[in-house]
Amino acid sequence: MKYSIEKLLSENTYPGRGIILGRSRDDKKAVVAYFIMGRSANSRNRVFEATEDGIRTRAFDESKMEDPSLIIYHPVRVLEGTTIVTNGDQTDTIRDSMAAGHCYRHALHTRTFEPDGPNWTPRISGVVTPDGKYALSILKSMDGDPECCCRYFFEYERPLPGTGHFIHTYKCDGAPIPSFEGEPERIAIEADTAEELSRILWDSLNEDNRVSLYVSFIDIASGKADSVIINKNV
Repeated sequence: MKYSIEKLLSENTYPGRGIILGRSRDDKKAVVAYFIMGRSANSRNRVFEATEDGIRTRAFDESKMEDPSLIIYHPVRVLEGTTIVTNGDQTDTIRDSMAAGHCYRHALHTRTFEPDGPNWTPRISGVVTPDGKYALSILKSMDGDPECCCRYFFEYERPLPGTGHFIHTYKCDGAPIPSFEGEPERIAIEADTAEELSRILWDSLNEDNRVSLYVSFIDIASGKADSVIINKNV
């Protein structure tokens, strides 16, 4: 069963941060999307901006930045054709580990969920290889126990055309916010361009809580990426 990403997002006011990895309908492009949401003024005071090897977050208004520790990072980096996308500074942990000849699993075994009790926000990560194969991971506490880190890895060796997988930090809004549960949600990718998918995703995210969105369609044959960034703060 494939879910509608519009339905999943529009019916959830606060999935938190989310990663979508998949394959275009023509089977020629790897699809990557990442979004951030925020409830606090500090979390909402951010934008995505392009870098030489991906994107980074930065404060929209530097004078209003309160605590950069968990909100300023590089969500996307590309290393030798492999795209790494995460919801924190573990992007750099994965990149450095892969540059040293290890795999993303090796890197993530050195990390845990975020130290932001009582939420203990999960760390979600994705890796897309040059041939379009992809993997997703989530590191989360067990039942909110800060002493117990559960590590889940999901690998997709033959992505299906028009299909993606969606993982997000939170199941829904709450206090504390409940973590994502289960396997990544299998979704239909019905857009044919990064621009089209970006509009579908942005329009489906809760208007009050959405902050920034990144979408990229990567041509598997050439490695060329067509990427779009949308920021609420402009």
